[in-house]
Amino acid sequence: MDIAIGIFLIAMVPVRHWLARHEIKLSLHHLAIAGAIIGYLTGIVVSTGPLSVPVFLFYGLTKGAFLATEAASSLGLYLSKSATFQHFGALIPEVALRGLIAGASLMFGAFIAKRFVLQLKPDVFRLVMDGIMLAAGLSMLWNAVHAG
Repeated sequence: MDIAIGIFLIAMVPVRHWLARHEIKLSLHHLAIAGAIIGYLTGIVVSTGPLSVPVFLFYGLTKGAFLATEAASSLGLYLSKSATFQHFGALIPEVALRGLIAGASLMFGAFIAKRFVLQLKPDVFRLVMDGIMLAAGLSMLWNAVHAG
């Protein structure tokens, strides 16, 4: 799965540039479809968090709007996953505590990053996100190749 997500993230960088050059953006309808697909995939392969990044960028979100939408999306996704795992007895207190600690750390990091992100010009923000997607994709490919 890491190989597929890694290739997807790397491929989305030139796709984003092509869409921007042709002034093509996703609609809310497209966001709903992408969200359903990403939610389904997350349900069967544990974590697909990076997949929403290009979707939100293709929609045209930048800076604070991107961060806020990504945060709200992640919160909804992980709350529903937690409720599902709890319902089926798969969420033990130790795991829930680890998740809360990790989530709190991510929230703290987002608050720190927000100050810097809001100062970026939208084009610079998009280039930074391209770099992050490339780095994440390459990292996933590296881990997949060297984990086996």
